[in-house]
Amino acid sequence: MSHSPQIEVAIAILYTPQGFLMQLRDNIPGIIYPGCWGLFGGHLEPGETPESALIRELNEEIGYQPATYTKFNFYADERVLRHVFAAPLVVDIKQLNLQEGWDFGLLTVADIECGYCYSPVAQQVRPLGKVHQRIMLDFTERSPSIQT
Repeated sequence: MSHSPQIEVAIAILYTPQGFLMQLRDNIPGIIYPGCWGLFGGHLEPGETPESALIRELNEEIGYQPATYTKFNFYADERVLRHVFAAPLVVDIKQLNLQEGWDFGLLTVADIECGYCYSPVAQQVRPLGKVHQRIMLDFTERSPSIQT
């Protein structure tokens, strides 16, 4: 039985005093967690570092370049190797330009804990991707000073 190779991604926990910026992924069959809330970021290009991929992906997806960021953790499963970074979101969400995904919004700790959040664009409550929910729960548990 052949296994597809693991993909490597860099993703960002972007936080503000009002919440955590998350992306409602496109509802397209074949992508990981279609129609679910997840973190911004994406695949590493050949030879690219996770840090470079993080900056490139955030710029491509929402036109944002964090001035500072820190490595939070690394999550691996049979399909994906996830480099997770945390960065403050220091601009108003209205200044961001969503280029990828169905919607985006600031989710609260309560949203993350229950695993669902309403999307005005989708006009429905949508679930968080399970691994993204786990990452966010780990982050809020380990970073009590960054609570929204």
